[in-house]
Amino acid sequence: MALQIIDRRLSGKNKSVGNRERFIRRYKQQITEAVRRAVSTRGIREIEQAENITIPKRDISEPSFHHGQGGVRDTVHPGNREYVTGDRIERPERGGGGGGSQASDSGEGQDDFTFTLTREEFMQLFFEDLALPRLLRTHIAENPTYKLRRSGYSEDGTPNNLAIVRSMRGALGRRIALTRGPQRELDRLKDALAVLLLQPLHDEAEAAELRERIARLEKRIRKTPWLDPIDLRFRAHQRVPEPFSRAVMFCVMDVSGSMDEERKDLAKRFFILLHLFLTRHYRQVEIVFIRHHTQAAEVDEQEFFYSQESGGTVVSSALVLLEEIIRARYPAGDWNIYVAQASDGDNFSNDSGNCRTLLEDKILPLVRYYAYLQVAEEEQNLWQEYSQLLITHPEFAMRKVAQASEIYPVFRELFRKEGVQA
Repeated sequence: MALQIIDRRLSGKNKSVGNRERFIRRYKQQITEAVRRAVSTRGIREIEQAENITIPKRDISEPSFHHGQGGVRDTVHPGNREYVTGDRIERPERGGGGGGSQASDSGEGQDDFTFTLTREEFMQLFFEDLALPRLLRTHIAENPTYKLRRSGYSEDGTPNNLAIVRSMRGALGRRIALTRGPQRELDRLKDALAVLLLQPLHDEAEAAELRERIARLEKRIRKTPWLDPIDLRFRAHQRVPEPFSRAVMFCVMDVSGSMDEERKDLAKRFFILLHLFLTRHYRQVEIVFIRHHTQAAEVDEQEFFYSQESGGTVVSSALVLLEEIIRARYPAGDWNIYVAQASDGDNFSNDSGNCRTLLEDKILPLVRYYAYLQVAEEEQNLWQEYSQLLITHPEFAMRKVAQASEIYPVFRELFRKEGVQA
């Protein structure tokens, strides 16, 4: 007869999830550094895959408590014929001191710790502390989500929304209003009765009438309720449609003849990171792809990353098309507009000045953030023209990369959350 064991513990099959999360939190710095190293060696198509992470054993060693020898002990150390007190001993040469890579028949060691990050864990660490700069909530959706907002007080509501202080304040005001006149009349009658009783021969009938009127007024005052249903006030709330952040990212890539395969690979790596970041972190972000050589064209994702078209270089054609699309489809008042441009900086000599003018006068006033990435070390004429915009336009940023290992640090620097240290 087969024996079937059912694990009904709360953790189920993922009994080590808690331990795994604690381990990742504890060694987050080492794991993040390993993720950065892994990205620099990956191909474009492997950016999203899981990764085997190796942490050196020195980084996960922990202090331990143990009993010492204690007491006072006398020890005898053997002397030697080579050294005396004060001699300086030279450091062993590389490979000396018991080190090296040769085999040994004695001693023990400990391997570095290796474990596998899942795809989700890898991407979470990959894009941690990143955000679109200066993102504003500007739009109400067709099917909006609502949130409750305080809107004063109402005369009906649920007991948990009862405003006690406001209710008692209203009750006090009502009691004062209802009893102030009778109280003044009561005080006047009491004074008149006191004056009447001081007379030696006072009229008992008149005194009895005054006592009766005083009793009626006191009874009337006592009947005034301490708290009446009309005094109750409840905290009122109203449903308010919650605006959301509607944004568009323009990806502008130079595919001219001066962009060789290595430079195109750097640009594609940057835009693939940007595409993954946007699609994983933002639901209401549209992405527009623009490729350009002497002419610019809006293309789809497939053509943007894999088309082989090439030609000369006129960067301003992409900026003109960019402005046309913004004004036609993405009003600046309704959209958070972002632009990421990648180029090697080589441009038709008379065109770079036009690019700076287009940016300064027509594009930068419309966008929340503009990032320019040059995939070459040498500063070309386009870099020199763009550099003039840095002082007067804080929404403009520019960086250079020359090899794949620089892409990820530069990407984090361009899209780092405000207040997060590098």
